[in-house]
Amino acid sequence: QLQLVESGGGLVQPGGSLRLSCAASGFSVANYAMAWFRQAPGKEREGVSCISSSGGFTKYADSVTGRFTISRTNAKNTVYLQMNSLKPEDTAVYYCARSSWGLCLRSGDYWGQGTQVTVSS
Repeated sequence: QLQLVESGGGLVQPGGSLRLSCAASGFSVANYAMAWFRQAPGKEREGVSCISSSGGFTKYADSVTGRFTISRTNAKNTVYLQMNSLKPEDTAVYYCARSSWGLCLRSGDYWGQGTQVTVSS
C-alpha cells in the first residue's frame, strides 16, 4: 500500500528552524520527483519545493528561496525539507506529495496527511 507520512512539524519562534521528513512506503522515491506543498487557513495550497528523481535538480517557490532546502535519502526512502529563518507567514499545514518534474510545484498524485508548522512568538 502506497503511503507518505510527514513528521517534524511543531511550534517555533520567528527566525527558528525545523526539518520536516516524509517517509514513503509502497514505492521508491528514487523513481519519482517529490514535492512539498503547504496550505494556510483561508488560503490556497501552495507548492513550496520539489526535487527530481535523481536528486540533481530542485525548485523552490520565491517565498522560500534561500531559506528552505529540499533533500532526499533514497536508501531511507525519505524526503526532507529543512526550513530556516522561519517567518510567521510560513505557518501552514505542510504536505509531502509524489509528483512529476513537469508538475512538481503544481500537483501530485499521492499525498501525505500533513504536518502542522506554526511560527509564532
